[in-house]
Amino acid sequence: MGQVVFIPREIDPNEPRVAASPETVKRLAGLGFDVIVEKGAGLGSRIPDQDFAAVGAMIGTASDAKKADVVLKVRRPTDAELKGYKSGAAVIAIMDPYGNDAAVAAMAKAGITAFSMEFMPRITRAQVMDVLSSQANLAGYQAVIDAAAEYDRALPMMMTAAGTVPAAKTFIMGVGVAGLQAIATARRLGAVVTATDVRPAVKEQVQSLGAKFLAVEDEEFKAAETAGGYAKEMSKEYQAKQAALTAEHIAKQDIVITTALIPGRPAPKLVSAAMVASMKPGSVIVDLAVERGGNVEGAVPGKVMTTENGVKIVGHLNVPGRVAASASLLYAKNVYAFLETMVDKATKQLAIKRDDELVKATMLTDGGNVVHPAFAKAAQEPRTEPAAIPATTMVADASVKPAAKKAATRKPATAKSPSSKPEGTA
Repeated sequence: MGQVVFIPREIDPNEPRVAASPETVKRLAGLGFDVIVEKGAGLGSRIPDQDFAAVGAMIGTASDAKKADVVLKVRRPTDAELKGYKSGAAVIAIMDPYGNDAAVAAMAKAGITAFSMEFMPRITRAQVMDVLSSQANLAGYQAVIDAAAEYDRALPMMMTAAGTVPAAKTFIMGVGVAGLQAIATARRLGAVVTATDVRPAVKEQVQSLGAKFLAVEDEEFKAAETAGGYAKEMSKEYQAKQAALTAEHIAKQDIVITTALIPGRPAPKLVSAAMVASMKPGSVIVDLAVERGGNVEGAVPGKVMTTENGVKIVGHLNVPGRVAASASLLYAKNVYAFLETMVDKATKQLAIKRDDELVKATMLTDGGNVVHPAFAKAAQEPRTEPAAIPATTMVADASVKPAAKKAATRKPATAKSPSSKPEGTA
């Protein structure tokens, strides 16, 4: 009997994704693993048990986790799940460790070797393992679909004998993988698209997709990207200048999609209540960063809020999970590609090379210890997460129209009844 890979059904009822597909199960078997898939693990992603069984997987139960040498998951294991894992098992998942030091310490105590897929370095060799890109790409697409569903008008311009329907004006804030896909999707649907980002390198990408780029292009802007390709946190002065530029622009938009995230920090506040109040009734804002505190004042995780002036603020959680059938196929390939690098092809055994750059970048816990340098003190000293920059700071110098000043006296937004699509957490 070979080493065992276990694919559990995600415990979170709002997580429909799964960490394997029939294709990757077949390839895992080819590497020499015995694969056990928990019954029903793929149902949320339209993968029935028989599809896994047809490629050689055994359909098991949650208790089979104790046999596993490798556990492939979507989300970080809970304390209850950890009790079912054997010490020394390798667990690969999206661990979301920032602000969850107690959970990281619990994984170390359980003796597992935990790998955090979102820490995969952005190097050529690891492109096929980049879960942030694969999932964010789908999130950007789905954000536009969700916005279109809430927007009660057509997105493309339509010229008919009865008159002309104007194209929806769509503004994308944050042009990473999600933002670029949101631009492309909105353009395909016929919207007029503008976009903003603090990184100068994305300007050409935005324009190549047929959108207009909007930013304060000063000296700070020219140096606003990390070596890893992520956005740096900008100074309060720059944020105020950018807010002044975008405040008037947002007031004219029909749809705004925010995607701005800074690794290890709460999401920056980009859209203030005053900006929301300046928008036309029926406008829609989709906040893709709502799970990290949100880019939009008034966004509520897992809710679609409607403000007094008729603006809808969409705060769906686990947006990639809203297209789970596609998201799982990509995620499964990401995870398989990473695991494959840790298998000795001659012995067909797991052989973790702890000096490998991919392993060093992603390994959180090993041998009972928290080993990732960013979380090495997690077991002894819980990390205090930095506070988000408030929108009031970012728009301090923004010129707001008189109507927007009334935002503070407006009634609280009301939540829309739950939609028919599943909402989860990611």
